[in-house]
Amino acid sequence: MGPMHTPATLSILIPAYNEEGTIAQLLQKVVDARVDPTKIAKEIIVINDGSKDSTQKEVEQFIKTHAKAKITLINKPNGGKGSAIREGITRATGDIIIIQDADLEYDPEDYAGLVEPILRGLALVVYGSRYYLPGQRHEAWSMHTNKHGLKYLSFAVGGRLITWATNILYGTHLTDEPTCYKVFRADVLKNIPLQCTGFEFCPEVTAKVAKRGIRIVEMPIAFYPRTVAEGKKIKWSDGLEGIWTLLKYRF
Repeated sequence: MGPMHTPATLSILIPAYNEEGTIAQLLQKVVDARVDPTKIAKEIIVINDGSKDSTQKEVEQFIKTHAKAKITLINKPNGGKGSAIREGITRATGDIIIIQDADLEYDPEDYAGLVEPILRGLALVVYGSRYYLPGQRHEAWSMHTNKHGLKYLSFAVGGRLITWATNILYGTHLTDEPTCYKVFRADVLKNIPLQCTGFEFCPEVTAKVAKRGIRIVEMPIAFYPRTVAEGKKIKWSDGLEGIWTLLKYRF
């Protein structure tokens, strides 16, 4: 596992379902995200998972007005986040693949730090952790938890529970398993057969990476959580499905 040739192409997979309110702003952030052009070129792939709102139009309009950016829009029938990610993986041509949610919870400015261990040949898989380092990186989370009270606490506790289960079952040492920012050397991810259709992408890919003996490196990231009213789609039942997925692939 030596350093990668540079510039490497980073394929940014954005599964989107009914994200008309944030998708254009998110795409602008992705386009603007500062990466060293001698190290990284960006390939942006939006997988529109059968949105019933104007997500498709918003993306098409953005592509028209940003001709220099390499952006591909894939429209598919609704099948869930996992099915959208799997479609994106088959279409990605980059050396590194990152998953990017279509909302504004995660900050594309974190790309540079997340890809560095892979570029340097120190990791095959990197997860961006919302809990990895104390201090400034936690402020957004604690502020929103205070602002929105128990609802956020339930998301946080559910995420910690899945992380704990992962570490127990697979002998990993993760602090944030259900993080959106999962980064892979493309050849590694493309060789992992995935069956997920919904939110169980996270535990399935983590289980299969861990079972292959691949170490997951964590890097700190910023996080700005949104409420269910603002469009957050994950539910408690998805957390239970996550635990079941971890058990299923362990045994």
